[in-house]
Amino acid sequence: MSRNNLNKDILALAVPSIIANITTPLLGLVDTAITGHLGSDTYIAAIAVGSSMFNLLYWLFAFLRMGSSGLTAIATGRGDAREQALILYRGAIVAASVAIVLIAASPWLVDGLIWFLEPDAATASLSRRYFSIVIWGAPAVLGTYVLTGWFLGMQSSRRPMIISITINVINIAISPVLAFCFDLKLDGVAIGTLTAQWAGVIVGGFMCVRYKLPRVTFRAVLDRLALRRYFSVNRDIMLRTACLIAVTLWFTREGARQGELMLAVNALLMQLFILFSYMIDGFTFAGEALVGKFTGQGDRKALSSCIKALMKWGIGLATLYSAIYFIAGDAILSILTDSHKVLEAATDYLPWAVTVPLAGFLAFIWDGIYIGSTATRGMLTAMFIAMLTFFATYYLLRSHLGNHALWIAFLAYLLTRGLVQTLLWRQKSRDPHKIGNS
Repeated sequence: MSRNNLNKDILALAVPSIIANITTPLLGLVDTAITGHLGSDTYIAAIAVGSSMFNLLYWLFAFLRMGSSGLTAIATGRGDAREQALILYRGAIVAASVAIVLIAASPWLVDGLIWFLEPDAATASLSRRYFSIVIWGAPAVLGTYVLTGWFLGMQSSRRPMIISITINVINIAISPVLAFCFDLKLDGVAIGTLTAQWAGVIVGGFMCVRYKLPRVTFRAVLDRLALRRYFSVNRDIMLRTACLIAVTLWFTREGARQGELMLAVNALLMQLFILFSYMIDGFTFAGEALVGKFTGQGDRKALSSCIKALMKWGIGLATLYSAIYFIAGDAILSILTDSHKVLEAATDYLPWAVTVPLAGFLAFIWDGIYIGSTATRGMLTAMFIAMLTFFATYYLLRSHLGNHALWIAFLAYLLTRGLVQTLLWRQKSRDPHKIGNS
């Protein structure tokens, strides 16, 4: 494959994924905008708490997307339509099973999440009501994870983009009508979100039918060895996600301990990292699809060329974003808030946020490569070492540098992830039989 064709394939997968990433936050933004006009700040707080509860809950099950992506991409590279179908059906069964457990355990889950998030009594009451409605979307959300990963493994990122756009359009169309015209207020927002989630998975299901997959038996879907492989890959991804959550929550917690101002500063600066992640994640997803396909084909030359191309895109994007943040960081922050106090305090920490893209691009690109090749044990190992680096760095520097220590620790965490993954891949690539083994 020529370099131009490879870059075209990367962009064909990355661009729709980037569009989907950008539209995804609209779901929460629309809900916040609606509740902001319901006449009480408590509604806004309840949506914020409710959204946080579901983010924490569903984040752990991101393996349903990532595991489906890598395994399906390898099957695609091998031209194995039967295995593609089996992976989809296994993912659907696991997603449905997990969703049933979440719904059944929802009374205890909501108690634990509210205890953890500590909202006031009025906000807690409304958040419980929001949770009790939206939790019925768990099968749809987890099913969408499976479909998104499966489509990506099938070398299509346009279909996940269509699902994402469908969810947002339905939510924008229904939630305001239910909240205002039918006077359902927060319940209307919750029902609108729930409806949008189910619309997304239904659209995804219809798009699956067009593939005309071969028939497989239920016994084949539940094959013991295949399930062991499936859960091995997904277990590593789930544990890796747990480490990521630990770092993210601790970063927020330590910012909050330093007071309302530092919490606001860190949240504001973290938006620069999120803006970068929306773009770089598109190339992560492209890596999952293409690396998996080349791994399945056993084409080590194409695999090596793909990795080099992805790294060039990563370096280019990181350099571009860091340059933009260096030149216009203050202007971007002033768009996000008009609080002079927060902006003034953020100036001291802006240099750390400027360096985040350069420190983090390796971790993002390698994640896609590891997921695509299903080398998930290496990804878990790198994340665990990076998490330990984060905590060690922060507690060594905290007493001397305060909030600066938190940002240095975050940069060390990102760098460590990328560097450890680089070293592990070099070790793995010396043995052709290890590529694709977790």
